[in-house]
Amino acid sequence: MIIVTTNDIPGYRIDAVFGEVMGLTVRARHIGAQLSAGFRSLGGGELPEMTKALYESRLEVVARMVAEAESKGANAIVAARFDTSDMGQNWTEVCSYGTAVFAIPIPGGQPGATGQSAYLAANPQTRPGQ
Repeated sequence: MIIVTTNDIPGYRIDAVFGEVMGLTVRARHIGAQLSAGFRSLGGGELPEMTKALYESRLEVVARMVAEAESKGANAIVAARFDTSDMGQNWTEVCSYGTAVFAIPIPGGQPGATGQSAYLAANPQTRPGQ
């Protein structure tokens, strides 16, 4: 699955648009990690416990977004974004969203082709999502 934050994919033609897809999770804050992070924050710097929780949440929501896109027949997601917000004092919402599309590599010699798209057009068995 190709996932980009741009509205198009260089070297690809968007052949179909399936609409918005998203992945969502709401996580409760682990009191032990929160206490440890609270003490760590007094000295400044990174809070590894919180970084790990956010990283894992983002991986989870991207996987859910990809599953939804695949169920619609998409092989790519454009305009991908993340949104994170607090829900009360103990919960955090993490959301990933974008537009599910079917993208076709532009063959070499055609306007907009790239080296990668020319290779993928000539070797369809190596295409992502195939």
